[in-house]
Amino acid sequence: MQASPTWTPPGGTLGRIVSEAERRADALSSREAELVAQAGTASGAPSFGDALRGTRVGLIAEIKRRSPSKGSINPSITAPGQARAYVDGGAAAISVLTEPEHFGGSVQDLVDVRAAVRVPVLKKDFHVRPVQLIEAKAIGASAALLIARALAPGQLRRMMECARDLAFEVLVEIRDEEELARALDAGARVIGINNRNLETLEIDPHRAERLLAQIPSEIVAIAESGVSHRSDIERVAQAGADAVLVGSVISASTDPTAVVRSLANVPRVPRGG
Repeated sequence: MQASPTWTPPGGTLGRIVSEAERRADALSSREAELVAQAGTASGAPSFGDALRGTRVGLIAEIKRRSPSKGSINPSITAPGQARAYVDGGAAAISVLTEPEHFGGSVQDLVDVRAAVRVPVLKKDFHVRPVQLIEAKAIGASAALLIARALAPGQLRRMMECARDLAFEVLVEIRDEEELARALDAGARVIGINNRNLETLEIDPHRAERLLAQIPSEIVAIAESGVSHRSDIERVAQAGADAVLVGSVISASTDPTAVVRSLANVPRVPRGG
């Protein structure tokens, strides 16, 4: 599989959020030396990829107060309490949205979740500069999200190189064959397929099923967005998903432990098997 050199900056909702993320990253750069020192002494966080390599489809449960597609979801969420409820229900990992303007998150949410649970924690944000990955490791994240559509090919490679230098895991999110090729060429070991187009916010509920078969079996493959019911997880499991990321339905629930429990422990079907 060969990646196309063609890339244009993202537009729509994603383009606006990326522009804001670049400004936040520029502001963060004044603290880079401090963050490098913190990252160097950060205690070993549990492996994100390893937590998703079981006989069951790994459930990554997301803490999300609001989103551009749904508006307000649950503004009263307390991040550590929500995380503990997810773990009690059987979540393999926690995703914490730290983006403040559109998702109502914060870096402090992740710090609090890391202190509250022992499962891996994913820093889900719009990471566009290496300093953001340094910050993610410094605050105790197990992994951070990289969105292929948001990063030019050279930029994605530089971010991946930074992660390797930090001995830090990343989840590379893709939405088509060209982005999958770029992710593989950059050395991604954990790949997420987002059923949602982040520029238009439209969902193609079968995108993950079409692309899963093209991901090598040694790579952890995650289905994202549009997953609300156990039947959705069973469907992508049959297509070879190692894990799923579920956000809105459990963030909105008054009994998140019960919802997570209803979605967890779907048998995994190895790709090619």
